Amino acid sequence: MWGLLRSRRAKTAQETTAHLTAAKSCLSHRRWFGVASAGKMAPVRDPSTLSNYGEWRTKHTTANLTLNFADKCLHGSVLLELESLTDKASTEIVLDSSYLAVSSVKLNAAPLPWEVKPRTKYLGSPVHIALADGAAKGDVVKLEIDVATTSDCTALQWLTPAQTSNKKAPFMFSQCQAIHARSLFPCQDTPDVKSTYDFNITSPYVVVASGVPVANAPQEIDGGKLYKFQQKVPIPSYLFALASGDIATAPIGKQSSVATGPNELKASQWELEHDMDKFMDAAEKIVFPYKWGEYNVLVLPPSFPYGGMENPIFTFATPTIISGDRQNVDVIAHELAHSWSGNLVTSCSWEHFWLNEGWTIYLERRIQAVVHNGDAHFDFSAIRGWTALEEAIGGFGKDHEFTKLCINHKDIDPDDAFSAVPYEKGFHFVWYLDRLVGRENFDKFIPHYFGKWATKSLDSFEFKDTFLDFFGAPEYKSLEDKIASIDWEGRFFSTGLPPKPKFNTSLVDVCFELAEKWKQKDFSPSTSDISSWIGNQVLVFLNSVQEFEEPLAVEKSQLLGKVYGLSNSKNVELKSQYYQIAMRAKDSSSYQGVADLLGEVGRMKFVRTLFRSLNKVDRELALKTFAKNRDFYHPICRQIVEKDLSLAESK
Repeated sequence: MWGLLRSRRAKTAQETTAHLTAAKSCLSHRRWFGVASAGKMAPVRDPSTLSNYGEWRTKHTTANLTLNFADKCLHGSVLLELESLTDKASTEIVLDSSYLAVSSVKLNAAPLPWEVKPRTKYLGSPVHIALADGAAKGDVVKLEIDVATTSDCTALQWLTPAQTSNKKAPFMFSQCQAIHARSLFPCQDTPDVKSTYDFNITSPYVVVASGVPVANAPQEIDGGKLYKFQQKVPIPSYLFALASGDIATAPIGKQSSVATGPNELKASQWELEHDMDKFMDAAEKIVFPYKWGEYNVLVLPPSFPYGGMENPIFTFATPTIISGDRQNVDVIAHELAHSWSGNLVTSCSWEHFWLNEGWTIYLERRIQAVVHNGDAHFDFSAIRGWTALEEAIGGFGKDHEFTKLCINHKDIDPDDAFSAVPYEKGFHFVWYLDRLVGRENFDKFIPHYFGKWATKSLDSFEFKDTFLDFFGAPEYKSLEDKIASIDWEGRFFSTGLPPKPKFNTSLVDVCFELAEKWKQKDFSPSTSDISSWIGNQVLVFLNSVQEFEEPLAVEKSQLLGKVYGLSNSKNVELKSQYYQIAMRAKDSSSYQGVADLLGEVGRMKFVRTLFRSLNKVDRELALKTFAKNRDFYHPICRQIVEKDLSLAESK
């Protein structure tokens, strides 16, 4: 860990050297709040919080909040139960906050002195609370804070009825990762602190949360209905999640339901029910049984601009996974895998984010290999991930700080550092360790690692220690030289691409081979060309065609869409990629189809690329389409598209 790297027994001189090298490197990254002395104060390892969580630690959080859709505000109170960690009585509690309206702070109903300090850029405005008598080590105090969100809240998105599918009711959802929980209520907004939760949420519409419902039906009260949830597994603040709107639910598995708009419920249930239990069974066999009780999926309204979020109990998912062909549901394998890596075992700060995402990508691909009956699917996904990693590192530059596994976040907004790097470079480190010790041995390490760190947070060095301790056991003596050869320093801190492994390319080779056939004038396509493929193989093929030096002729572009059923597909991934090919071919008959799709989908991944391409071939239609759907798009999406279409410059 950044604060304290414990020495472990070394088996060889080379291993000892590796420990010392990592320790020396770690010294420059150590961050302590107060006295760095064992037993005096816990180390503060997260530079992205202003809280003094080295002195106090949140044990339980009760959120008593009301959703006001008219004012787009969340207000009420939060009760924090904090344990004192210091030998000397601590007389001040510091909590993170950002753009919040705090009206009172009480201890046992008695008001306390408090002050919101000036804002520190993206870290927000810390709330300093004075405790005249302090608290002894181990004592728990209960703070009740009255609070309301403001129009500058970065964690909540309020959608108008026009932005939902049936246009009948507004919708609200939260997104607290990475450091946006502090804009909901004062808290220790760091993944190094985990708390259990009670949610008491009042709303005129159905509520879901990152907890298990306490009762089957909400309680009728003035101003709406009171929904109660509990989260008995400690979670970090960034996994606090709420959503409310016109929501209906249906079962998709033994312990799983899907929640979404009433119009989309039947299609969403069909899309997910075939694979949900398969994903769960595969994941539990790889790690150990699921710890959270329920696993549900909230399919958000079509204007939701992002891909998804692994909130416990309820994964928040893009509606574009509901494609009518079950070809995009593997995203659920990823979010489910987070139930172990990220949610149960968590990186202690965003500097070690690869521990969340690298492990999750690894588990996701292991699940895919089981469900799709073959390791070739593992490698196929890894090949696509390698391409994404190359693009991310190419965008940053190979020597950029953000291309490291362990990133120094001092003076860095965590949102600015997010990319494919922690996902794919992290995956390649985990996969390297798997291949190094052998799958049979690594499969024994997986439940050990997740069991040891369950409900806790760790850093890269504690992961290293756990790995070395496990494989330092006598039964693994034959692996001694291999373990000693691991370049931990290089893996953690080297910029650029990691060593490239040899992939099984069987599933991707056929995609490139078919693309080459489309360059031939006399090629006659057939539906059988892709009938046995998974959706991602079709995407690889379409990407290859899109990158032809010479675009397809209009007639061939139309043939492509017709024979392979792309022009009428409900799969947005495939349809949008086909439209890119059609617009590059200047097939004007496809332009209205593009415009229609832009009125149905709000995910920025598709909206931005389609608008940019449509603008090149028919600016008038692009502007007309944007004007027609302007209120449908999420505000963030709307602003970015305005820039893409050069509309912001003309205002």
